[in-house]
Amino acid sequence: MINKLKKMYKKYKEIINYLIIGGLTTVVSLISFYLVRILIFTKDTQLDIQISNIISWIFAVLFAFITNKKYVFESKTTGTKKIKEMIKFYLSRLTTLIIDMVTMWILTAPLNINDKVSKIIVQFIIVVLNYVFSKLFVFKKEH
Repeated sequence: MINKLKKMYKKYKEIINYLIIGGLTTVVSLISFYLVRILIFTKDTQLDIQISNIISWIFAVLFAFITNKKYVFESKTTGTKKIKEMIKFYLSRLTTLIIDMVTMWILTAPLNINDKVSKIIVQFIIVVLNYVFSKLFVFKKEH
């Protein structure tokens, strides 16, 4: 049984690690969003919600770059390649931030869904998109 699990992990290591790191990144995003909403931007205005969302995004992306680079995609880049990789990472995450913000607005304003529930729904979409962008655009292996 243990050997089967080890083989399965080895075969799907990247996806399994991404799901773990993606889950932890989501936790960082949600906790920082909720803390900012509770402690700083306490009004239920769209501006408060979006500012809280941006702040949570900053924390999540900082955590995600370090952990994805090291544990998921095992990138060993240094110097200018590392800087290019980081720029691509932030650009891809900026793209998903825009998708995040638009989706949050749609769910909270026209659809009137609670912002905390909306944030959880949006995170599922963002986790998938972030993996695709990271795999195909940021940490692609050069042959």
